[in-house]
Amino acid sequence: MSNLTMVEAINLAMDQEMSRDENVCMLGEDIGVNGGVFRTTKDLLKKHGENRVMDTPLAECGIVGVAVGMAIYGIRPIVEIQFSGFTMQAFDQIEQNMARLHNRTQGKYTIPMVLRTPYGGGIRGGHYHSQSTEVFFTHTAGLKVVIPSTPHDAKGLLLAAIEDPD
Repeated sequence: MSNLTMVEAINLAMDQEMSRDENVCMLGEDIGVNGGVFRTTKDLLKKHGENRVMDTPLAECGIVGVAVGMAIYGIRPIVEIQFSGFTMQAFDQIEQNMARLHNRTQGKYTIPMVLRTPYGGGIRGGHYHSQSTEVFFTHTAGLKVVIPSTPHDAKGLLLAAIEDPD
């Protein structure tokens, strides 16, 4: 494990969970054929198929909304939003539905989904590619926000997040 990069550790965690649980799937922009903007989903489409690794349009609100609906029905979606700044387009879905549905339904529904998004990283990508929007979400009841600092942490935290029931 110590020789893995951050991207390799994230890819390995998603691959392991998709192999272990057929209800785990992925949605996101360019995650299929292209393997994601940083190649974190490389080869997952080939291995798990287009019914479980789904490229989506550039519509973050729609991506998160669809994933919330999938999660209500017991599917365990992993949503990848290309850059943290793009989460603002899905803020209402994240803050109102993803975060609060479990509490609003007095535990009747859980939302077993993961939303992954990179930020910073020194890519110098301009005002939509370098924002650190996690502070909005750390102040939202019902969300669990993790930020790994090593590949080992990234793999472990992602595995735990995918397995988490809400």
